[in-house]
Amino acid sequence: MATLLLIDDDNEVLEINKKYLTAEGFTVYISPDSAKGVSMAKKYNPDCILLDIMMPGMDGYQVCNKLRTFTAAPIIFLTGKSSEDDKINGLLTGADDYIVKPYSLRELKARIDVILRRVSRSSAPVSETNRLTFRNLVIDRLEHKALYKNEDLMLANREYEVLLYLATHPNQEVTFEELGTALFGSYQEADRRSVMVNVSRLRKKMAVDFELENMIETVWSKGYKFIAK
Repeated sequence: MATLLLIDDDNEVLEINKKYLTAEGFTVYISPDSAKGVSMAKKYNPDCILLDIMMPGMDGYQVCNKLRTFTAAPIIFLTGKSSEDDKINGLLTGADDYIVKPYSLRELKARIDVILRRVSRSSAPVSETNRLTFRNLVIDRLEHKALYKNEDLMLANREYEVLLYLATHPNQEVTFEELGTALFGSYQEADRRSVMVNVSRLRKKMAVDFELENMIETVWSKGYKFIAK
């Protein structure tokens, strides 16, 4: 079963979540200290990280930034900060999902399961080809990474999934609904902002070169197109 790391300065929340998720079969590590949590992520290499935002010392956004320097494991924010700006900031920082407190433990497990299944599917071997190549860009499905001129672009999971989906539909208009369904498993019109945020994060990683940053075009009011030449 998957290994989880929970970072939250609320010990009661940590213990409740740990007890439930352990009973569901996960291996669970917890840390009430943000700096210690980063060290534990390096030590245990968890499959998924659950992270609070409002913590003393380093807040969750700062922790997420540090985590993204060495791990592509999916990160889920669990927080009482519920505004749209808070959610967008969390996604831009590098998180894969955002759950507002209070939440049900059943929903929490379901969201973890969905993310882990998606990561497993996108990293599994495929029969047709394990690598997609577009000029100097290589998307490696086995390694779950993208390389440009042999340099790893260091994409987070959602960024990689956006790129892979667009690249497997080259020169086609991909609607917000299609991309959102591929990322989240379902789509509502309110999800459009989250889709746009994830594409924006990917584009920032692809801004290292003119050739690369122009591979994703915006189709006005519809979605996006991956330009494969």
